[in-house]
Amino acid sequence: MKNAINWFEIPVNDFDRAKKFYSSILAAELIEHAMPNMRYGILPYDMENQGVGGAIVEAPGQLNPSINGTTVYLNGGDDLSIALARVEDAGGKILLTKTDIGENGFMAHFLDTEGNKIAFHSMK
Repeated sequence: MKNAINWFEIPVNDFDRAKKFYSSILAAELIEHAMPNMRYGILPYDMENQGVGGAIVEAPGQLNPSINGTTVYLNGGDDLSIALARVEDAGGKILLTKTDIGENGFMAHFLDTEGNKIAFHSMK
């Protein structure tokens, strides 16, 4: 097994707002994918090399945003400070500033526009 996780979904209540938020903080466009009874926006990932991927999902009555539960760590790039600096301008809230986690690099937690606690990780 290459990775313990191969896909994740971040629940959202307002797809357009969430798409704008994630496009802004990741500095990348999300690809909208047609799915029955939901709106689905694929986050950037390396599909050719079987990278771990995920999406934002608006599925009324099926998924609900939450600050509690599993925390998804998004790739913060070479230095997560760059992406983290975009969070508040995009409508999110920083919950935990960039934190040194020793040999494992750095992490930071934030609240997205939908009420989900999400995190960034980087080695610098």
